Amino acid sequence: MLKKALLSAIAIGAMLAGSMARAENLETFRVGIIGGENEADRLRNYQCVVDQLPKVLGVKDVKLFPATDYDGVIQGLLGGTLDYAELGASGFAKIYLTNPKAVEPILTTIQTDGATGYYSIMVARKDSGIKTLADMKGKKLGFADPDSTSGYLIPVTSLPKDIKTSVKDYFSETGFGGGHENLVLAVKDGKFDAGTTFGSGVGKFDEGYTSGNLRKMVDKGLIDMKDFVELWKSPLIPNGPIVVRTSLNSDLKAKFKDYMMNLPKSDPACFASTMGGDFKGYTEVNTEFYQPIIDARKAQIGG
Repeated sequence: MLKKALLSAIAIGAMLAGSMARAENLETFRVGIIGGENEADRLRNYQCVVDQLPKVLGVKDVKLFPATDYDGVIQGLLGGTLDYAELGASGFAKIYLTNPKAVEPILTTIQTDGATGYYSIMVARKDSGIKTLADMKGKKLGFADPDSTSGYLIPVTSLPKDIKTSVKDYFSETGFGGGHENLVLAVKDGKFDAGTTFGSGVGKFDEGYTSGNLRKMVDKGLIDMKDFVELWKSPLIPNGPIVVRTSLNSDLKAKFKDYMMNLPKSDPACFASTMGGDFKGYTEVNTEFYQPIIDARKAQIGG
């Protein structure tokens, strides 16, 4: 834990030093990528953005900053050392509750069925004998990350309605897997009896749905969904926002937003690579769209 915090601090410090050396007339556009997936995969998925954005924005280059966890990107955005990131709704809520003027949510994804939301999904190994949520009583439950919406905030606020008691009292133990991909692998390896991750809820569970962490892991050959069973699915969660640093100049924001809105048609492969699954496109959002998650985080975590 200490090592992770130290690495995040070093990364943020390096970015801060770079930002202080530049005027607001941007030469480098800085992209934060949240943790939870293999770093090499994250960098590869965003390479098309690195290649295309300099010409679109009129900057010298685009640099990627993959964090070791969610909080690395959150702190970078709060410190003004990142210009753009794709967040979960709870991550945005944390930023907003700390400094409502730090970033602006501008876009979110549209699922293939037209929805602008997704689900927290609890999975267990099929051969564990655990078939329902009731079977998890007294068992060990894993969460993805403290700043994850589907991997923590929504489960701890929604599960009590279904289990008729608190998460603490129902499960023998809870813990964090270090991001969604690592969590599912931990369930696969038997370190947790079940874990909460995310998916579109559209399509077939056996295929990992049309998008989300399960689908990405299936596509990468990391898991076979036939080895898992779905125990619980949350109410619909607002898709996470694409955010930009509020202090960016308005012309650059407009160019970036236009590029992203057109990406599903101008470069479908790049769109699919960065978003990790099958989506229809983007739609505009603002802070109001995430107010229920902001309120839930404030009540549950406090910030």
